[in-house]
Amino acid sequence: MSALLDSFDDINKAAPEPIYRQIKRIIEQRINSGEWSAGQKLPSENDLVGALDVSRMTINRALRELAQAGLVRRVHGLGSFVAEMPRHASLIELQDIALEIEQDGKRHDSKVLQLETVAASSAIAAWMELADASRVYRLRAVHYQDDLPIQLESRYVNPTLMPAFIDQDFSTQTATAYLLGQFKPDEMEHRVSAILPDPDTQSLLSMAKHQPCLQLTRRTWKNAQVVTYVTLTYPGDRYELGARYATNEYQLR
Repeated sequence: MSALLDSFDDINKAAPEPIYRQIKRIIEQRINSGEWSAGQKLPSENDLVGALDVSRMTINRALRELAQAGLVRRVHGLGSFVAEMPRHASLIELQDIALEIEQDGKRHDSKVLQLETVAASSAIAAWMELADASRVYRLRAVHYQDDLPIQLESRYVNPTLMPAFIDQDFSTQTATAYLLGQFKPDEMEHRVSAILPDPDTQSLLSMAKHQPCLQLTRRTWKNAQVVTYVTLTYPGDRYELGARYATNEYQLR
């Protein structure tokens, strides 16, 4: 980090150009030249305040304008990073997030928050096409790309169809990878919403208040039975959802 701070040695407090603009210009130059790469963490506000002996307001304005320009991404509680293109998730394919991340040369990690057997609420039972209070497996996990949280997974699984699910170590493999290894779906349903996250989700995904999320809900069937119902929540500025397919495979309705 000290090497990054050396980039600001040219700051001239006596110059007519405001200091925040000098800081902003230096960061822009380092990013546009490729010297600072996508995903790289920038010096913290505290580091810049201490190294440059300027106010936090000055640093904050420079970083805020860089974020508005799309050059920097500010992550609540983690700091500022050189912006990279949002990760793309498919709407019509089952994809293992760990594999997606690793194929891009990044590091995937996950943290299992809960893996338990619960009584399905009326709403969950309806989604799972089960009787109220049926026993189901529940998994909650956060997925990280290079230590940056990018997905909150909340999944319910039918234990009759996947009895060994509860015994798996989902810190070493994703639930998607495990399930794809067990069966080939007959049918899938996807729904996408834009939401404002609750405080727990904000904290788990290191998001600021009022920052929107994309939420993908998916049901997967085998032999006319729902195997799994999952809600995947993504910070809106770190993910995009989309699909590409041959038009002759689908009919407009």
